[in-house]
Amino acid sequence: MELARRVRHLSPSLTLALDSKAKAMRAQGVDIVNFASGEPDFDTPEHIKAAAMGALDAGFTKYTPPGGIPELRRAISEKLKADNGLDYSPEQIVVTAGAKQACLNVLLAVVEPEDEVIIPSPYWVSYPEMVKLAGGEPVLVPTRRENGYKITPEEFADHMTPRTRLIILNSPHNPTGSLYSEKELQALAQLAAEEEILILSDEIYEKLVYDGRKAPSVAALGSLFYELCFTVNGFSKAYAMTGWRLGYVAAPRWAAEAIESIQSHTSSHATSFAQRGALAAYKGPQDCVAEMVAELDRRRQRMMQWLNKMDGLTYVPPHGAFYIFADITALGLDSRSFCEQLLEREHVVAVPGIVFGEDSSVRLSYATTLEEIDRGMERVARFVASLH
Repeated sequence: MELARRVRHLSPSLTLALDSKAKAMRAQGVDIVNFASGEPDFDTPEHIKAAAMGALDAGFTKYTPPGGIPELRRAISEKLKADNGLDYSPEQIVVTAGAKQACLNVLLAVVEPEDEVIIPSPYWVSYPEMVKLAGGEPVLVPTRRENGYKITPEEFADHMTPRTRLIILNSPHNPTGSLYSEKELQALAQLAAEEEILILSDEIYEKLVYDGRKAPSVAALGSLFYELCFTVNGFSKAYAMTGWRLGYVAAPRWAAEAIESIQSHTSSHATSFAQRGALAAYKGPQDCVAEMVAELDRRRQRMMQWLNKMDGLTYVPPHGAFYIFADITALGLDSRSFCEQLLEREHVVAVPGIVFGEDSSVRLSYATTLEEIDRGMERVARFVASLH
């Protein structure tokens, strides 16, 4: 008996072994410092939790429309207009069980078997696998550290073929923390428009930016780009709501109904009472976001201070998200060996860059306390020094 081809072609998670080992060590009483986290360590703000609990108390536990409750879709529409200069009607917005489902729904709606989807590398681990699940073929385009790990129009053009259907852009970027400028996105979107290539713009880290910068939205850069672009966002990162599983996609009119239909036949809709929490996130006070970003910035600065003192580690200063992608080329180890030895010898968990398509780097998350950063980075420094 055989599994379906779409499953046989999925890549296994290379981080499971490290994660399992770290958990086993912690269970034995070993003091582990975790720099692998992909979520904020803050609690969900109280007014958001109160809204969801109020919905439960009121019996708001039944089915909702597949695209989400109308008041949340309106709130998202208003947010996109106010924050991003995007004009989407509520009917063009589909609320999903996380931004990951939003991405998959888009790919299922527009990618045919053997269509090619361009993915700049390094990349978030699920992009190629979701393309495979949709029947498409991921085309991984290596980017350069000197360009901030951002794909250039020349690199985009070099990897286009008549089968290219879509490009995935993620800004701010996981795992590198890079942030595309408006000019850079404009150039890429113009090239996509000329070739009628669709754009999936994953903007889940949009609010987590530093140094006075702002994350531009591709679809806001021109009416032609708007018709080609699917804007994905959500509540997980900016409001510390990862476990709530709430995201959304804002789509051009020609595709929105199909995306909603796909959802109606899979998960039906995002959790009813969680949607009330999301509504409170967008309609309530935003100081919680500003406070979290300010604290993340302090942590970012602290981790960079530690890295700046280490021989053999280099990095591109991140302007968004909560990761630093450190280049370990000079240390003579591949990323998996580096992370395995770091865990075994210094009890620090990092993510090997090979899972993101870049074996010469490791991802360090600063979504933890300043105290943990100091404890962990002292161990990293000791480990790096031992490799010279």
